[in-house]
Amino acid sequence: MAVIKVMDEVLANKIAAGEVVERCASVVKELVENSIDAESTEIKVELQDSGTKEIKVIDNGKGMDKEDAVLAFSRHATSKINDEEDLFHLTTLGFRGEALASIASVSKVDLKTSTGNIGTHVVLNGGKIITNEKGDARKGTIITVSELFYNTPARLKHMKSLYTELASITDYMNKLSLSRPDIRFSLTNNGNNILLTDGHNNTLKTIQSIYGSDVARKMLEIHGENADYEISGYISSPEVHRSSRNNMITLVNNRVVKNADINRTINDSYHSYKPDNRYPITVLHIMVDPSVIDVNIHPTKMDIKFSKMDTLLELIKETIVKTISHKNLIPEVVIKEAKPKYQEMTLDLERTESKVKPVQEEIIVNTFEDEENVIYEEDNAGDVIMEHETPYNKYDEKVMPEMYPVGLVHGTYIICQNEKGMYIIDQHAAKERCNYELFKKQMGNPHVASTPLLLPVTIELSNSEFMILKQNMHILKDLKFDIAEFGINSVIVKAHPAWIPTTNIEETIRKIIEIVIQTEKNFDIEKFNEKVAIMMSCKKAIKANTNITLEEMEALITDLRKCQNPYNCPHGRPTIIFYSNYDLEKLFKRSGFDTKK
Repeated sequence: MAVIKVMDEVLANKIAAGEVVERCASVVKELVENSIDAESTEIKVELQDSGTKEIKVIDNGKGMDKEDAVLAFSRHATSKINDEEDLFHLTTLGFRGEALASIASVSKVDLKTSTGNIGTHVVLNGGKIITNEKGDARKGTIITVSELFYNTPARLKHMKSLYTELASITDYMNKLSLSRPDIRFSLTNNGNNILLTDGHNNTLKTIQSIYGSDVARKMLEIHGENADYEISGYISSPEVHRSSRNNMITLVNNRVVKNADINRTINDSYHSYKPDNRYPITVLHIMVDPSVIDVNIHPTKMDIKFSKMDTLLELIKETIVKTISHKNLIPEVVIKEAKPKYQEMTLDLERTESKVKPVQEEIIVNTFEDEENVIYEEDNAGDVIMEHETPYNKYDEKVMPEMYPVGLVHGTYIICQNEKGMYIIDQHAAKERCNYELFKKQMGNPHVASTPLLLPVTIELSNSEFMILKQNMHILKDLKFDIAEFGINSVIVKAHPAWIPTTNIEETIRKIIEIVIQTEKNFDIEKFNEKVAIMMSCKKAIKANTNITLEEMEALITDLRKCQNPYNCPHGRPTIIFYSNYDLEKLFKRSGFDTKK
């Protein structure tokens, strides 16, 4: 008797659902992507209880006739590819023909669809067709998925909280709306609006719908291309960052994908412009010939393979670095009228009235003179208002403005001024930046001088550390260290590069050797030089509570102006902030009055 048997189709679909349908967001993803492939210009997603009770997707796409409406729920049934050759020229988001069959096998599905003529109404329960009848003639598709995982209790038991499920759906809808700003998307949960885009094909306006006006004003437009790839989109200014990589959005031929190498390259491009443990907001569109990529890696189609990955990563890094390195990135402290936080009651003899005192808030933003772009805002009535703002859209030749020091606060902050307002410089952070760029230049110079030590430094290591250092000894010798083995698990240093400070020489040498040992896996000389330069620049910087003269302040500002990035210390902290004359007057309640009084 044969032991091997062909699975029942419903059972096979349930097994496939384990890969395709992980949670409510997976259902939304597959259904909305089908709507996009159907050339819809408006897609509505309506949820009940974060999708755990019901998910409804309404579109105005091409729709299906009666035959296709039934066949669509068969496994491996698709209209998007016809033969093997089509796999190498995919232009649609879906193509595997698994999603609808998998979803229907673990839920109850109600489908209403029409091509504009007689409509079709199909109802399925656990993958089995219950109803197949004529329906409305409205062109497009309405598909409702309810009671997800009702027939797979183990999966249902491990569903996340309603908040977590809703957050996952919202996150993916945000990314889809950024991939297709030409489509009007809406997302509601229990009747409450969560996302609404206008479909006007304006990516910056879509970013505003998701992240708000403050973030949209601080986005930088990028564009670059080479022989294989074209990239475009928006990246946040260095001052705008988040604690998670989730806001680094990568879109390949309008498909939302996840790629650790691309995320790492984007983050590395911001090196020394922001803290290392924070991540920028990016919307990166990558356009490429479909034959250069392979999206048929996983049923979710979010993990794809690239040919010539090195050229793509190089293009991304060059484009981002070029964009942020030629912008005036001095944060401006703007005084905004906040919403009333409390009410002060004043009693009148004739009547009692409530007067509200607005509270002022300091909000750090970036602005640039003589640069204009349009940001869209909505008033309370929902009407669109055109507001002229000054984000980072145009090249600015004058990277750091002239400023003149007038004093020092707490032995730490240099106060400067010019005709536009007041600048505050963190002298430690500024000196760190100057030192960092100097050390980086010297470390890359093969002819750097070497200084002999009066008393050689002997360093003992563990046997494992000694083996790693012995293997990478040439790195230190290339930096002009005179270093050699000295007995068992020990080394002796007789000379060091001239750029090492004369104070705490032994401690500095030990730390450099520690960096070599710690980075022995996948050793990268560029990253090694970065770490050493950062460590050295901090040691040699002006310490807090150190009073310096006006001449020393002027010299520091001059050195800072020569830096490639004068706005941040190597750790990503700001070196300068700016108060405009207007905001200073606003702080002292002088705006609107004669400031000469």
